[in-house]
Amino acid sequence: MIIKLWLLLFLLFLSFFVKAQESVKTKVQDSLAEAKSSTTNISEVVIQPVPRKVKLNDGNLVLSVAGNKDFKTSTHLLDVLRKTPGVTVDQEDGIFIGGRITPAVFIDGKPVAMSNQELQAYLRSLSPEMVESIEVNTNPSSKYDAEFKGIIDIKLKKNIRLGWKGSYNGNIYINKFNYRENALNISYNTGKVTYSVQAGYNEGISTYRYNALQRLANTNIMRTHTYQEDFGKVYNLQMGADFRLNDKNRLGLSLRGNFRNNDRARNGSLFTTDKSETQTVLNTVSENPTNYLQDNYGITTDYSFQNKGFKLSFLGNYLSVKNKQNDDFINRDQGTADILSYWRSDLVNKITIYTAQIDASQKINNIDIEAGFKYSNSDTDNHIRYDTLSVGNQFVFDPARSNIFSYKEKIWAGYLAYRQKIGNVQINAGLRFENTNSISNAVTVDSVIARNYLKWLPSLSVSYTLNTSSELSLSYSRRITRPAFSQLNPFRFYFSPLNYWIGNPYLLPSFTSQIKATYRYKNWVASFTIGKEKDVMTRYPLYNPETNVLEYLGTNLPYRNFAVLEASFPISITKWWNITTQVAGYYNYEFRPYLDDVFALNIYNYEVRLNQVFSLPKGFIVNVFGSYESKTGNSLYIIKPRYTIDVSVQKSWFDNKLNTKIGFNNLFDSYEQRLEFRHKQIMDNRFTHWWDSSRLVFSFSYTLGSSKYQVKETQKTEEENRTR
Repeated sequence: MIIKLWLLLFLLFLSFFVKAQESVKTKVQDSLAEAKSSTTNISEVVIQPVPRKVKLNDGNLVLSVAGNKDFKTSTHLLDVLRKTPGVTVDQEDGIFIGGRITPAVFIDGKPVAMSNQELQAYLRSLSPEMVESIEVNTNPSSKYDAEFKGIIDIKLKKNIRLGWKGSYNGNIYINKFNYRENALNISYNTGKVTYSVQAGYNEGISTYRYNALQRLANTNIMRTHTYQEDFGKVYNLQMGADFRLNDKNRLGLSLRGNFRNNDRARNGSLFTTDKSETQTVLNTVSENPTNYLQDNYGITTDYSFQNKGFKLSFLGNYLSVKNKQNDDFINRDQGTADILSYWRSDLVNKITIYTAQIDASQKINNIDIEAGFKYSNSDTDNHIRYDTLSVGNQFVFDPARSNIFSYKEKIWAGYLAYRQKIGNVQINAGLRFENTNSISNAVTVDSVIARNYLKWLPSLSVSYTLNTSSELSLSYSRRITRPAFSQLNPFRFYFSPLNYWIGNPYLLPSFTSQIKATYRYKNWVASFTIGKEKDVMTRYPLYNPETNVLEYLGTNLPYRNFAVLEASFPISITKWWNITTQVAGYYNYEFRPYLDDVFALNIYNYEVRLNQVFSLPKGFIVNVFGSYESKTGNSLYIIKPRYTIDVSVQKSWFDNKLNTKIGFNNLFDSYEQRLEFRHKQIMDNRFTHWWDSSRLVFSFSYTLGSSKYQVKETQKTEEENRTR
């Protein structure tokens, strides 16, 4: 029944699009017939044809960025992604597609092996003018790693002219405190070799607040308040060289480093009363100063050989991440200032990843056959030591909280893909295998869990081009999601002295099968996705009324069903006023056993985003971006509605070499996240996360360079040819 309902909604969207096509055509003809009539009178809105900036590539949305007025006022690429149809960026710069999927990020068709923090810093260093296009793939084929449930492929603009070229980008964010970003990009092209250097430095203070209420029926009531200030410094340096050995061979090498230093001050309070709220049971304050260091080093090398219809490529990645963190947890009585508890932690976490991938393809007439193999090896070691203040004011080792945990994972993978175009029909079929060998070792509790499993993952897509303006595609894929290290580590990660989450080393990987249909008419795009995920990884709360401790534990749910209906369509009201509307509807059904009961609810929610661009005289561009998210959640929690509005202005100077932007993000400070536990007969738990995303933004970018002579491109991949 649910599936039929969503299919009906999708058909209604398609019929709406067809009617819209006829409306556009009719109004354009009328406007041509009445050329002398005013088309700028807003009381009689005439929808003008919009220059094409959207297309499909195997059913994936491809959006042009550089020169696109929708992104002229964006400060960096993360800001561009916030306005990209089907993509969401949260307050902590986390990227999601399809509502809840964390995508892999590719640069020029290649996956980037970066930590989350390094990736965010890199994306913030890219201005819109440096990016040619973005491709959003919400249903990757068997060619890609099975853990990639979604892909965002960023195609950078290349320096195809002889000589050097550079750019500087600077951003300042101001509210109670301020944060500054600086990025310098330089490239030098000799014709045979292109050298590139990217350097960045970011510094400033960010703030965060957390408020919570928690109680079981007929027990004490606890209220928690937390305020955090985080002063951070980030340095990054990346150097690369792209060698054009000859017309058939290319070799690339990239070296990079990213270094982060954060000093965080977190202060909180815990106020506890009896169930009648008339008697104070506990009133404490806490201090949690933290020093955090992260060092990232990465090496990427790629080689490609192309001769007529044959292509061979190799991609190798090495990533080393080292995290160090020192915490003090001090808990005092509010009235007397006496220390109730005091412990310290010393964390060292090391991650090492190696990957090697070989791909080969052969074109035979209108058929492409492609095959590839990949090997990846990742080692993660976590050492955390806790020392607790004893009665004699001496710190002693705390074995109950301390932790030594390691996780090693090796993956052998391969795929075979078939591609053929028959008239206006494009067919893609593929089959992938992945063999995973993993060992998790909780040394502290002497627990070793080894797994070895082989999975086959098929994919199929069919695209049909109706005409130059319309396309239709249908795709299917099966994907895998493996648990991350933090989800497996069976030790405590503290939010406060009485609130923490614990990993589960017995978590199983989840498997997702989904079907997606996409239709495009010019710049209007609609898509419908439906699927099922088994062994869903999630967390659940467990409250102990005797100790007042709230734990969040990891588990696998049996399954969930989901569906996503998305549409985006630009409308040109006048020559100087353009609106891009994005609408998305989500359906989620989880089968969730919890305590001694089973909860299974149908959850519906929607999002609406409007991106308005005003092209004013003298080259000024004004952007007003608004986003609304309806009430949503899962079987246990309700997530309350929220909205945000951003306003910005952009102006170019000196023949577009200088770009200046000023804006205000989250104008009404209305984008906090509020959650509430659904089942009050079990527990009353409400909490709010607030980030300092409401701030004034100044942005400055300048393009340098003396490049005058264009280099002839001697080699293009089939993918590059298809996306032009």
